[in-house]
Amino acid sequence: MRGFALSQLKSLGYNVLQARNGVEAMELIERHGQIDLLFTDVVMPGGMSGRQLADAARQRRPGLKVLFTSGYDAEAIVHHGRLDHGVQLLPKPYRRRELAQRIRSIFDAPC
Repeated sequence: MRGFALSQLKSLGYNVLQARNGVEAMELIERHGQIDLLFTDVVMPGGMSGRQLADAARQRRPGLKVLFTSGYDAEAIVHHGRLDHGVQLLPKPYRRRELAQRIRSIFDAPC
């Protein structure tokens, strides 16, 4: 699934950094100057959830925009405490157009 997301984001013209898990993602966040969006699955391998990654990334980069994705039902994710109400969640499976629209809406939203 990571490969699919990578190819879709690149086809939309975005420069993409990819990580296999939260630890690798945090290393990239530390090393790279400008990161505009963190796109992460809610459930990830390696012991760190997407929410934990987003929280840690925002500590290092306040204001970082985050888009979550998941194959789980959105209501179940929110009600079981994995995500807060109002977070940006793109349910799987998604299409390229849906990904593009969601990212655009995140970038266009007031801070």
